[in-house]
Amino acid sequence: MPVKLHWFLPTYGDSRLIVGGGHGTPAGSAHSDRDASIDYLGSIVRAAESFGFTGALIPTGAWCEDAFITAALLARETTSLAFLVAFRPGLVSPTLSAQMAATFARHAPGRLLLNVVVGGEAHEQRSFGDFLDKDARYERCDEFLEVVRRLWAGETVTLDGKHIQVEEAALALPPNPIPPLYFGGSSKAAGPVAAKHSDVYLTWGEPPEAVQQKIEWIRKEAADEGRTVRFGIRLHTISRDTADEAWAQAGKFVDALDEETVSKAQAGLSRSQSEGQKRMLALHEANRANGSWNDARSLEIAPNLWAGVGLVRGGAGTALVGSHVEVADRIAEYAEVGIDEFIFSGYPHLEELYWFGEGVVPVLRERGLFDAGRVDSAPTSIPFLGTSR
Repeated sequence: MPVKLHWFLPTYGDSRLIVGGGHGTPAGSAHSDRDASIDYLGSIVRAAESFGFTGALIPTGAWCEDAFITAALLARETTSLAFLVAFRPGLVSPTLSAQMAATFARHAPGRLLLNVVVGGEAHEQRSFGDFLDKDARYERCDEFLEVVRRLWAGETVTLDGKHIQVEEAALALPPNPIPPLYFGGSSKAAGPVAAKHSDVYLTWGEPPEAVQQKIEWIRKEAADEGRTVRFGIRLHTISRDTADEAWAQAGKFVDALDEETVSKAQAGLSRSQSEGQKRMLALHEANRANGSWNDARSLEIAPNLWAGVGLVRGGAGTALVGSHVEVADRIAEYAEVGIDEFIFSGYPHLEELYWFGEGVVPVLRERGLFDAGRVDSAPTSIPFLGTSR
């Protein structure tokens, strides 16, 4: 069955090298060489749309720009691309969140996807005025999404919950269609909430066996709720005409880092309460301990799966690295274990999108794994494949 493809928008800035920062890092900690202006982000979303991507993920946090405002501005830059807007339940009221989504959906029908981010960094949550612990944040999220779902269904809602209280809440105009909810979380408390409310469960890029275990976990939780859930994965990509070129690029990324930079980033990320972040850090923990992290190939933790991005970037810390055929092979492998949607990014995001769109997308189309987007004519050959080894 064909997969859906999304790209990522670096609303904290971009670079030809790995941009540090991300989940769990302080505001202003991300170093970039390219300003994330609306003009620049617009060039990314227009390219993603031209390659047939479904949407573009816009992150949330103290380290980046506001996702909803960015999405609203970029909606006029495209005609069909959807925006996967990350938001944190509880930082604003569920009624206001439901209203914001309904407004966006009315002006850009079918082009809003919502990424629920409960928040794994207590220090960052407190900076927004949220002092609940992690398990309580999941409890609040459950109540929050109940209100939002009922409002979207056209109900008048009164709820006196443990964390959320609303009285006779209603929307003047519920969204049509209703935005799907994307939800990530690796901790035990995340499972029941994801199973109850999410349309797509997201995971960061762990090896296929670990991803399959997560899928089986959430699929069972969802079945207990009488629901089915789709699955998505968040990865970076370094795709080139040949495998050697791709790994040479990965080498340039690690060559630009030094021990002090990596140690400082890891110290900050180690504060995270996020189970997913802990799993990302564990993927390259041994390489940091023995000092081998500066050898790019030593960070290949599964075929073509590279943990080097996570040395300095929080959140998604792995990339698919290889020839266009190899990257397509890995996408097929993840699809085989149950992944339906892929959210990719690369450095710089615009140029890497073209490498992927011109190199990997034709391979996926030929294999029947991707069928979205404009195809003006059937190509006589697939360009940029190179050798796979």
